Amino acid sequence: QVQLVESGGGLVQAGGSLRLSCAASGRTFSIYAMGWFRQAPGKEREFVAAIRWSSGRTHYADSVKGRFTISRDNAKNTVDLQMNSLKPEDTAVYLCTNKQTFYSGTYLPDYWGQGTQVTVSS
Repeated sequence: QVQLVESGGGLVQAGGSLRLSCAASGRTFSIYAMGWFRQAPGKEREFVAAIRWSSGRTHYADSVKGRFTISRDNAKNTVDLQMNSLKPEDTAVYLCTNKQTFYSGTYLPDYWGQGTQVTVSS
């Protein structure tokens, strides 16, 4: 089992920045990747970004490329999401995720955090 706890959400004006952080505990020795999803009211959950734990290789949703940056600290078992140039359409609950096994293609997490609210006002 892996436990994920997010922090850093809040209210920000359009054009502003926020930094989310997620701490993993439990079965952290076998992390393959971690990432972020988000879910806005009335919408489906969508992939935001992911990072492979060993190589640091990242990938992003097209909607956030160039504005969001995912990073990890292997020693602390944390993953951060730096969000810049925020837009009202970025408003959502952001969920930290974890994957324990190799994947190629679509990132499908094994574990999910509870989420942190990000609200971007216009």
